[in-house]
Amino acid sequence: MCFFMNIEQLHQYCLNKKGVTEDFPFDEDTLVFKVLGKMFALIGLKKWESGEKAINLKCDPDYAEELRAAYSSIQPGYHMSKKHWNTISIQENELEPKFILELIDHSYEMVVKGMPKKMRDTLK
Repeated sequence: MCFFMNIEQLHQYCLNKKGVTEDFPFDEDTLVFKVLGKMFALIGLKKWESGEKAINLKCDPDYAEELRAAYSSIQPGYHMSKKHWNTISIQENELEPKFILELIDHSYEMVVKGMPKKMRDTLK
């Protein structure tokens, strides 16, 4: 059984990161996690509830290609920039929970890294 069968655990993990807020900027279904106003994770709640457990995460383009080649449950970002985002399917149980957390951390770090120094400094 996958660690993220409970969306609350995923929700709390993202919200516990420094400077993170949650929002529904697109519709009432798409939960978006932002660090200082910049997206790093998205979850389609209706799909999640229907059993399609997935999360969209930002990713370094080269690393994204490596991940997609290595794991069938990692695909180009659904409704996102295919170069910079991946959709991680969680229900397939191919990925270890610890690795999913690392991918969330990578997404968060990618977004923070792209911020101006003044914004990054507010997270220290």
